[in-house]
Amino acid sequence: MVAHVLRLRLALLLGAVRGDRRQVTSAVLSGLFAVVAAGAAVWALLRIDRLDDDAAAAVTVIAGATVVAGFFVAPLLGGPDDPLDPRRFAVLGATPGSLAPVTALAGMLSLPALALITASVALVVVWDAHGVPLGVSVLAGITGVVTAVLLARIAFAVSARVLRERRSRELTGVLLLALLVVAVPVGVFAASLQWDVDVPRELAGAVDILAVTPLGAAWAVPWRWQEGDPAGPLTVALLTLVLLAVAWWAVVRWLLETTERPLSVRSARGLGWFTITPGTPTGAIAARSLIYWTRDPRYIVNVVVIPIAAVVVMVPLIVVGVPLQTAVLVPAPLMALFFGWLAHNDLAYDSTAIWMHVASGVSGVADRIGRLVPPTLLAIPTLAVSISVTIGVHGDWSLLPAMIGVCAGLLLSGFGLSSISSVAAPYPVSGPGDSPFEQPQRTGGPVSQGMVLGGALVLTAPAFWAAWLTLSGETTMTWTAMWLGIGVGLFILVVGVLGGGWLFVRRASRVMEFAEAS
Repeated sequence: MVAHVLRLRLALLLGAVRGDRRQVTSAVLSGLFAVVAAGAAVWALLRIDRLDDDAAAAVTVIAGATVVAGFFVAPLLGGPDDPLDPRRFAVLGATPGSLAPVTALAGMLSLPALALITASVALVVVWDAHGVPLGVSVLAGITGVVTAVLLARIAFAVSARVLRERRSRELTGVLLLALLVVAVPVGVFAASLQWDVDVPRELAGAVDILAVTPLGAAWAVPWRWQEGDPAGPLTVALLTLVLLAVAWWAVVRWLLETTERPLSVRSARGLGWFTITPGTPTGAIAARSLIYWTRDPRYIVNVVVIPIAAVVVMVPLIVVGVPLQTAVLVPAPLMALFFGWLAHNDLAYDSTAIWMHVASGVSGVADRIGRLVPPTLLAIPTLAVSISVTIGVHGDWSLLPAMIGVCAGLLLSGFGLSSISSVAAPYPVSGPGDSPFEQPQRTGGPVSQGMVLGGALVLTAPAFWAAWLTLSGETTMTWTAMWLGIGVGLFILVVGVLGGGWLFVRRASRVMEFAEAS
């Protein structure tokens, strides 16, 4: 069985020469990319032997932790079917105790794992140049590689059994957005740090934290050994390895002894957002809204215009002499304001399709919450990136909590007021299939628009004031601004959803009359 598993893994590694031309081309390109990436990583790692111990430790620990996390996240984001799925070898009569270590060993024969092994060898050379004993360096490298491979094995198993039925490009897109929300702010923060002589204090703190986590403990062992305090990282690294080995054995046993539920792939194909949203009224409305927001030009135009308008606003400010460090603080709150405003007339965009909600007797709260899902999914990653870039250009990261509070207040207050406005005062918009730039004659539109925009600004005024004090030098007010913005915003959101839901039920007939008339 061992020879069979290893031969299968080796055949797949060599590019599946019996596959069609597309498979061979994909395998060759993947191999070339892995070789180039591994070569670049080795070249970069070998150059850090010129750095002092603290700087080299910061680079290796953070890079190692990031790579280990990537080994776990990548399979969950929609990786290919696992050729080493333990269920493939159930016909050989293998036991979990024999199959678990064999598949883990075969997992080393993959392009990402081989690239990581190559980089680990380069790290051993670097650690040796910094005076770390060879045995400690080799132990750290082996522990880091095995940890990453076991995490990938477990992630593949979870992905195959839990996410396979619901995996789609929509789910992958949501996961990528979540990754973007984390990766971009961290990258902007790291790039903004000032490397004068020593490692920046913020980065040193992050290294200290990663050194006692399962992701970075193995890569921190050599440096902590050199400092005479390896007990913490070494204990965490070895304990993580043992726990992952036990978890992989348990996963293999579960896969071999559990009957897989039958999948109705054909019936699920093409359901898109309905496949990944909960099977509830709120989930169904959210899925339908997401389809509209991603396909209807009327929605798409509104979404595209927001970041463009927010950035363009900076131009006249800079022209009249406002410093860039101050002008750059404007776009993020402006985008938050407009994202919260987007849903202020969402019922009108449904046209006559609103009858489905009314006829099905769906609750008003479910309708209000479901319609807020698309702008939320758009606003969170956009604001996460824009806030990070804003603070990075501004240069003072103490303003970050205040900026978060102001943006959260504007966004959440806008959502709450929009939930009421779209039911209480809808106004005609261009119909389905019409140009989004053609607007019908209407009355009352500017009033509802102004009330939502103005109301959000007024409700967020306390957070604005605290943020202004922070900008003026009272840095202790930055957390006050954050909690004021989030607290007031959440309160208005809850009130708006409940009030809008009540109005939706009470005004159902008038909403239908409006849809028919417009």
